[in-house]
Amino acid sequence: MAAPAPISTSLFLPALPVLPFRRIPPPSADTSAAAPGLLTRGHDSPITIIGPENEESVDVTPNFLPLDIAPEVAAALGANRPVVALESTIISHGLPWPDNLAIAREVEAEVRRGGAVPATIAVLGGRIRIGLDDAALSRLARAPAGSVAKLSRADIAPALACGRDGATTVAATMILARRAGIDVFATGGIGGVHRGAEATFDISADLVELGRTDVTVVAAGAKAILDLPKTLEVLETEGVAVIGWRTGAFPAFWCRESGLEVPIRMDEAAEIAQAHLYRRALGIGGGQLVANPIPEEAALPRETVEAWIAAALAEARNKGIAGKAVTPFLLGRIAELSGGRSLEANRALVRNNARLAAEIAAAICAERQSGIAAMREAP
Repeated sequence: MAAPAPISTSLFLPALPVLPFRRIPPPSADTSAAAPGLLTRGHDSPITIIGPENEESVDVTPNFLPLDIAPEVAAALGANRPVVALESTIISHGLPWPDNLAIAREVEAEVRRGGAVPATIAVLGGRIRIGLDDAALSRLARAPAGSVAKLSRADIAPALACGRDGATTVAATMILARRAGIDVFATGGIGGVHRGAEATFDISADLVELGRTDVTVVAAGAKAILDLPKTLEVLETEGVAVIGWRTGAFPAFWCRESGLEVPIRMDEAAEIAQAHLYRRALGIGGGQLVANPIPEEAALPRETVEAWIAAALAEARNKGIAGKAVTPFLLGRIAELSGGRSLEANRALVRNNARLAAEIAAAICAERQSGIAAMREAP
């Protein structure tokens, strides 16, 4: 039987591979990783590159990429309806059970209330999943400690090759969102330059990815546990547009202000959408960081947060905690020190970011629909 026609995730992305889909079971013996009804790319399917004048089917990447896009997500992308990507490390590494599953459901619900389709991204059983059903969310949330890998750029391909479960960081979510044709991604806070990086060189791959991958990321700034001045310096070096949403202050995750300024302020989602499309049309590469302050009623005092961070950092140093284990440890310890206040603030800021991301995604779709973006993104 002939494969269906390609689903065009965007008619205005000449460099973006747009995947044709057909209903087939996953090729591994473990079928639990791919939920029934997922639109799965076949092993023998070509990739269609959407050009400015015609469509040409050319095989440009390996045909065995194990990529499963949920039908609702694929339908929205094909119809130029807004989709918001969501990371999965907040489920497996960021929050304890059952808060992790609750916040995952809440964030998806916020995206839907904003008129967009949520696409939580993860790797399950060695297959990329763009859009998770409730069973998959529960699988990540209930997974025993250490059983789900924390995936950044370097880890995605090995996880696929070894058939592992993996939760995506900001960097990995950006890569896979872009691969699927998703423009906007909502998270809590990005990673950045860790305190003491002048000795440890501990700098999150999130910053480099923001300089490479053209996805607009909505976050409450960078996580407050980081060295925020150095984080902003690296973002500037990487050519990332840091945009304050209706503010001139750079937020610090649980706190509305960090004492630092943002280089750009925008007050309308349409402005952010146009900047996203202009950036792509210019061929600059890299993405935008939309710094969205936590709602005022949920914000925590900076002085109190700094005291918690200092105590947690000292404990991490004493225990020799380093690398990818640092951030989960610090967030968990601060949750204990704050008596759960940081968790409640985390929930509020992630929901807030999801709402704004849905608004921006809708604005990007409106720009494309109007036809203006076709001229702006012409090669």
